Amino acid sequence: MVSKEEPVTVAVIGGTGLYKLDNLQVEKELDLDTAYGKPSSAITIARLESGKQVAFLARHGHGHSITPSHVPVRANIAALKSLGVRAIVAFSAVGSLREEIRPKDLVIPSQIIDRTKGIRPSTFFDGGIVAHAMFGDPFDTALTRLLGDIVKDVLKDTQVKLHTGKTVVVMEGPQFSTRAESLMYRQWGGDIINMSALPEAKLAREAEISYALICTSTDYDAWRESEEPVTVAEVMGTLKANSEISKTVAAAVLDHVHDALSHEKGLIKPEGGMQYSIVTARQHWPEEQVEKLKTILPAYFS
Repeated sequence: MVSKEEPVTVAVIGGTGLYKLDNLQVEKELDLDTAYGKPSSAITIARLESGKQVAFLARHGHGHSITPSHVPVRANIAALKSLGVRAIVAFSAVGSLREEIRPKDLVIPSQIIDRTKGIRPSTFFDGGIVAHAMFGDPFDTALTRLLGDIVKDVLKDTQVKLHTGKTVVVMEGPQFSTRAESLMYRQWGGDIINMSALPEAKLAREAEISYALICTSTDYDAWRESEEPVTVAEVMGTLKANSEISKTVAAAVLDHVHDALSHEKGLIKPEGGMQYSIVTARQHWPEEQVEKLKTILPAYFS
C-alpha cells in the first residue's frame, strides 16, 4: 500500500486503447479492494521524471474485458480516493458528431448530455443517506483550462487538432448509435459521443476529486448519410495512433496537474464541494453507510 507520508494525488484513467503508461517509470502495482468492490484493474503506481508519483487505472481492464455498462466505477473512484488522489485526468475514445472534429483529433469537453439508462450505479449516496452534488459544470473548470493550454502546446508541431468547450453525449452501448440517434444528438448540441464519461464524472464530483476528460476521436459516428455506419475495424485502426498521442499528452500534463494542486499555487481545489450537499439529518444516518462513506469523504463521515 502507498504510505500515508506520500499520497498519490494525481491519477490517470485510461480508456479504450490506453491500457498502460509504458512511457513512465513503473514502480509497483496495487491490487486493491474497496467498500464498493474491486476496481477494473490493478492500479499502477508510476513515477514522472520529476520524481512525482501518479496512479494509472485501466477503465475496461488491462485486457479490455469489461463493457462500458459494467465498469465498476464506484470501486474505481473509491480505490483512487484511498490512495490520496485529488485530481483525475481521464482518457476516452469518442465518435465525432461534427465535421470539424476529425478522426485522431483530441477534444477536451466542458459539458455532458446523459443518455445512459440507469443501470449503472451513479452515486455513493444510495443507502439511506441522501446528498445532491452540484453538477452544472460536470468537469473541473480549472483543470480543463489547464489541460487545454498544455495539450495545445504539445500538439503544435503535429497534424492533430485540439477542440475545447465541446459537449459529450454519453450513451449506454455496447452497440453504436443508429443514424437517427446520431442526427438527434447533433440537433441537441452534442459534439462527440462515448460510453464512459458517466457515471465516472459524477462519482468523482461526489468524492471531491477534480476530474477532466481528454477524448481521442476515432470516427464520425453514424450521422454522415453518404457513408457506411462506423465499424469496429475502423475504430480499432485509429486507436493505435490515438494511444501513442494519449501517452505523450499524459506525460506532458501530469507534472502541471501536480503543481496546480500544490498548496503554493492551489489552482485546483477539489475539497469542500460536498460540504453542504448532504440533506439527511445526522441522527438518521445508517451506520453501515457511514462506514462506507467515510472511505470516500472522511472529512464528513469519520
